[in-house]
Amino acid sequence: MDTFLQFFISGILNGGIYALIGIGLVLIFKASGIFNFAVGQLLLVGAFATWAFLKWLELPVWLSVLLAMVVAALVGLIIERLVTRPLIGQPVLSAVMALLALSVMLKGVFAFIFGPATVSYPADVLPGTPVSLSGASFSGELTWGFLIAVIVFGIVTLLFYRSRIGLAMRGTAEDHQLAQATGINVKHIFAITWMAAVLVAAIGGIIIGSKVGIGIHFTPLLGVKVIPVVLFGGLESIKGCFVAGLIVGILESIVGGYVDPNLMVITPYAILLLVLLFRPYGLFGQKRIERI
Repeated sequence: MDTFLQFFISGILNGGIYALIGIGLVLIFKASGIFNFAVGQLLLVGAFATWAFLKWLELPVWLSVLLAMVVAALVGLIIERLVTRPLIGQPVLSAVMALLALSVMLKGVFAFIFGPATVSYPADVLPGTPVSLSGASFSGELTWGFLIAVIVFGIVTLLFYRSRIGLAMRGTAEDHQLAQATGINVKHIFAITWMAAVLVAAIGGIIIGSKVGIGIHFTPLLGVKVIPVVLFGGLESIKGCFVAGLIVGILESIVGGYVDPNLMVITPYAILLLVLLFRPYGLFGQKRIERI
């Protein structure tokens, strides 16, 4: 029983991080209809920015994280202005290819500045003291990361459904032209959405970096794992992203613990295949019927 509890709660903790990163993808897709394939590289923005402020400038942890959040928001704004805004009105494939090109460029930039080696934070960003429960022990970084994920999820939900900006984002998600006709500045909404998405990805990158370090090769792969989570929950559902993240995390942990650790890598994609076969719009996604 203790072993099952260990795997189950570890899966929940990891799933919360998946959901946190996935929220950024959902926000961008809801607002613009674009799927962000650069999510893996965007994890590195906040992670490396925090590392640079800690290592090179020797700033306190709280100030390093705060400045990294500012950097992430600015990067999101730059991406929206220089990469996605010129493609408004163009075929979706153009935006997809642009974001794929952006992901490759970001990887090269990070390799040039920080090198190809994996680095660790010179100070504890999150408390690393293990947490014990009923004989099972869990990572302190993941526990705090999960709590942060829950808080961010709550903030995003409140902003999206209880604020004027959220109302404008929902209107933009439904119909860009109609939203613009009602006085909503669609371009501003796109900018805010990208800033929020990169900010959320930065938080996820910092959590991952505090646990396993930062690397230009393996960190983006953790971001790619979020894609099955988002599709499982539904591309347009914030709630679905969180629920799917927990489910994928739990199943991944149980399969890795009871069957074979090597199967943990393919578990999210096996789930994705089943979802696409039997429920292609996800758990909470909108089922759209189009007449031809």
